[in-house]
Amino acid sequence: MAIIGVPIPGFFITVLISLQESWAITEDHVIIQAEFSLVPDQSGEFMFDFDGDEIFHVDLERKETVWRLKEFGNFASFQAQGALANIAVGKANLDIMIKRSNHTPNTNVPPEVTVLSNTPVEEGEPNILICFIDKFSPPAINVTWLQNGKPVTIGVSETVFLPRNDHLFRKFHYLPFVPSTEDVYDCKVEHWGLEEPLLKHWEYEAPTPLPETTENAVCALGLIVALVGIIVGTIFIIKGVRKGNTVEHRGPL
Repeated sequence: MAIIGVPIPGFFITVLISLQESWAITEDHVIIQAEFSLVPDQSGEFMFDFDGDEIFHVDLERKETVWRLKEFGNFASFQAQGALANIAVGKANLDIMIKRSNHTPNTNVPPEVTVLSNTPVEEGEPNILICFIDKFSPPAINVTWLQNGKPVTIGVSETVFLPRNDHLFRKFHYLPFVPSTEDVYDCKVEHWGLEEPLLKHWEYEAPTPLPETTENAVCALGLIVALVGIIVGTIFIIKGVRKGNTVEHRGPL
């Protein structure tokens, strides 16, 4: 489904909890609370980020907290109602900002897209393709995985929109697959900043076999090394035998 319409994005709040910025103290870790609302599609997001990785987000439809790793929920808690209240305030402020700006739309920044495998690829070994979508705004995007030109939905997963320090966004989409020379894959990305859908291609490239001449050269080299080893070993054995015989002929002093 294509993204259509003229976006007027929303209210984006970023709260940085950083000792380094607040009190000029050297600090390597940053927690970000990010929330936004968009019109006209009325979408939004509320999430917490630690050093670039999601801690949790709130599912605004189910009205529940979703931890990036289930184990996080064993050590902390967050009431989803708090996020819903923040989003409601944000939408109200957004309406005011839209009227004050005379309905000026947001500047669209097109995404950069990269497709890579999760681990080194071996034919026939299960792996995961990662579609990394970076440096875009607003946070409204459609992503479709294609296998041999046909959409794939089984097993796919994705992250929420992750904030960047420059107020742009990034996002990850995942596709489990089994590498084969017969299959090719594309990550199809649609965004308001793109004139047409962007396709990022990926296909498995089987290791190039050694040419016959190279194989022959390697075999010949191995044979030569083996022969040299045999000759050198034989020489040492003969020298050892001769030395032993010399000592026996001399006898005791």
